[in-house]
Amino acid sequence: MKTRARGEFHRAATLGEQPLFTGPPGAGRNQAARAFAAALQCVSPDRALGGAPGCGFCDGCHTALIGTHADVNTITAVGAVIRVSDMRDTVRKSFTAPATGRWQVILVEDAERLNESSANAVLKAVEEPAPRTVWLLCAPSVEDVLPTIRSRCRHLNLSTPSVDAVADLLVRREGIEPDVAAAAARATQGHVDRARRLATDPAARERRAAVLKLPLRVQDIGSALKAAQELVDAAAEDAKQLAEQRDTKETDELKAALGAVQGGRLPRGTAGVVKELEEMQKRRRTRTQRDSLDVALTDLTSFYRDVLALQLGSRVAIANADAEDALERLARDNSPESTLRRIEAIDACRDALDRNVTPLLAVEAMTMALRAG
Repeated sequence: MKTRARGEFHRAATLGEQPLFTGPPGAGRNQAARAFAAALQCVSPDRALGGAPGCGFCDGCHTALIGTHADVNTITAVGAVIRVSDMRDTVRKSFTAPATGRWQVILVEDAERLNESSANAVLKAVEEPAPRTVWLLCAPSVEDVLPTIRSRCRHLNLSTPSVDAVADLLVRREGIEPDVAAAAARATQGHVDRARRLATDPAARERRAAVLKLPLRVQDIGSALKAAQELVDAAAEDAKQLAEQRDTKETDELKAALGAVQGGRLPRGTAGVVKELEEMQKRRRTRTQRDSLDVALTDLTSFYRDVLALQLGSRVAIANADAEDALERLARDNSPESTLRRIEAIDACRDALDRNVTPLLAVEAMTMALRAG
C-alpha cells in the first residue's frame, strides 16, 4: 500500500493533482490517507540513507497518525455538510508555510459532504496548491464528490478487507480472543472500526442484538411504531453518551483559553465564541445520532441479506450466525421478493435521513414497510 500510494502521489504531483482516497465503509480510506500524511511528514534518519518514508515510529509519523501534528489539518463534517466558512479558513491555512514539518497537509475526511459553496471555496487551492501543501481527500466513491473537485484529483480506490484479515487484526493488535474477533468481523463484514467496537464494547453488542430482533417484532402497527421509537431513542442515547464527556472538555478548555474567572464568568465580549462552540456541538450530536442510526440500518440490511441468501440457496457465508433461528424463520415464511422490498425500505430510510427528514418519521415509515413486506 505504501509503495503504491507513493507512486500515485508522485504522478499526481507531476500532473498538479491531489490524491482522492475512496472505498466502501470499512475500507480504511481515512486511515490510509492519514498514513500517507505520516509518510509525507516522516523524519526518520533512514531517509537520508535512501530508506522509504513512513517508518511509523519517528516524531513526524507518530504525531501525524494520532492527529497532533502541527502541519496536518483534519477537516471533518460536523453536521450534514462541510460549511463554506470552515473551508475558507482552511484555504487560508493551506497557503502558509509548514510550521515544523516537511509539508502542509490538509486532510478532508468527508469530501462527499462538500456542497457547491464549500467546494467552490477550495477549488482553486486544490487545483493550484501552494508549493509545500498537499490536499488529501476521502469519500466513499468518486461519484460522491462534486465533478469540479474530483476532476482535479488523482484517484486511489481501496477495497474492504476480508473478514479473516479483520479478525486477525483484532487478535494481533487488540488482544481479542480469536472466536470473539471472528464473530465481530463476520457480523460487520470487514468494517475494522465497527468490528473493534463490537468486540470490545458490551453496550454495542446489546444494541446490535436489539436491532436483529426488530424483524420479528413488527407484526402489527403498534409494535412497528414502538420498534421505531426504541430504535431512534437508542441512537439518541448513544449520541448523548459519546457527546457528554467530549463537549464538557471542549467547553472547559475554551473558557480557560478565554480567561474565564473563577465561578465560570466569561470576560466581556467572549460569550459569542462560546455560543458558536455550543452550536457546533449541537450539530455534531445530531450527526452522531444519525450515524448511530446508520449503523443500525446497516445491521438490518445485513440481516435481510442473510435471509435472502437462505431463500435463494446461496453459498455465501451468513454474517449473522447468532440470529440463525430468526433468519431461517423469516426465510421460510416469506418470499425472496418481499425480502428485497424490505431491503429497499431500509435504503429508502437511509436516503430520507440524508435529506434531513425527522429521524422518527423516517424510521416509522421503514418499520411499517418491513411489516408489510
